[in-house]
Amino acid sequence: MECKCCPRGCHVDRVKFGGFCGFKKVIRVAKIMVHRGEEPILNGEGGSGAIFFSGCVLKCAFCQNFIISHGDKGEDYTSDMLIKAILELQEKGVSNINLITPTHFLEQLIPILKDVKPLLKIPIVYNTGGYERPEMIKQLEGLVDIYLPDLKYYSNELSIKYSGAKDYFYYTSNSIKEMIRQQPKAVIENGIMKKGVIVRHLVLPSHYKDSLKLMEWLGGLENKPLVSVMRQYTPAYCAVNFPEINRRLTTFEYNKVVDYCADLGLEGFTQMKGCDTLEMTPDF
Repeated sequence: MECKCCPRGCHVDRVKFGGFCGFKKVIRVAKIMVHRGEEPILNGEGGSGAIFFSGCVLKCAFCQNFIISHGDKGEDYTSDMLIKAILELQEKGVSNINLITPTHFLEQLIPILKDVKPLLKIPIVYNTGGYERPEMIKQLEGLVDIYLPDLKYYSNELSIKYSGAKDYFYYTSNSIKEMIRQQPKAVIENGIMKKGVIVRHLVLPSHYKDSLKLMEWLGGLENKPLVSVMRQYTPAYCAVNFPEINRRLTTFEYNKVVDYCADLGLEGFTQMKGCDTLEMTPDF
């Protein structure tokens, strides 16, 4: 059966071969943990119940999680094992179940979510790099409470250069529209998010003008999502091969994006100066 999980369209029979993501059909998990590094309304007092999946459909040149996104680190999980892990996280008092980089295992995850959803009293978060097929996101309706997509690039030139994805904005923008259709309004109770969409954007050095175009697009949506403008970029993985991003972000670059969000009436989150270190990344 040809894989159609993501826009890569590699059409590989993942029973026999690994796709662009690097993995066959069996779900591989890199780490399960109580994570406290998400936005405050996702953390809460109990933290976020994070499940980091191995591999990625983007493999960005500057990826801070490259240890798991570009390699095969992790353990194979059956459906029963993953359901058990999800329920154990709930028992620990986490604020949500946070599925991190799950795109390439989506076909396998959908039946698992259908089985485990009735057993959960906390939201399910779909935490993605954004490069999704909208028709696959449609299949998550009723299963996902909070969508947490990245919106990395407006320019095709940049998405090709750093992620090898010539159609990144096309697929990501349409997927975000579908996410907003499913969860059009942020529902927050006692400071904890229960439903809604938060779009994350990591501002890249030398490319804040591309960020401004993304914010303008978000500002033009009828139902605006919450926006998390991230300043935690630090040169990692292959960033050394690209001089223009082989440095930290300046305050000027970051503030230009944040100020424009305010001008557009976008609401959400910012990050403090000093978070641009690999210490912000979980220990894999």
